Amino acid sequence: MVNMPEVPLPSSPANNTGNDSTASASANNSIPLVGFGTASWPFGESGEILKESIFTAIELGYRHFHTAAVYQSEQCLGEAVSQALDLGLVKSHGELFITSKLWCSDVHPSGVLPALRNTLQ
Repeated sequence: MVNMPEVPLPSSPANNTGNDSTASASANNSIPLVGFGTASWPFGESGEILKESIFTAIELGYRHFHTAAVYQSEQCLGEAVSQALDLGLVKSHGELFITSKLWCSDVHPSGVLPALRNTLQ
């Protein structure tokens, strides 16, 4: 596994969980500088290959993943993370950073929370 360079996060109450027993990447106040992008073209066409690619990235040491609902890669990312957890490649979700986008069609006030819930699903 390769150690990825990290960038410090600004200090905020959100970074302080108040629970020392659950160490997480965000509690270390840094985020990996290099993220693994999950977009593939055409969107949603190569789910199994994408899942295998993400899993291999975890094996290689990636801990920051970038996705978006429009990429149709969120489920593949979740499945690869679950597999990595099951096999002990990562100890908890807290070791990972997942960044996503709110797509322009969801920015109206009634669309934000449903889009966020779909991403978190």
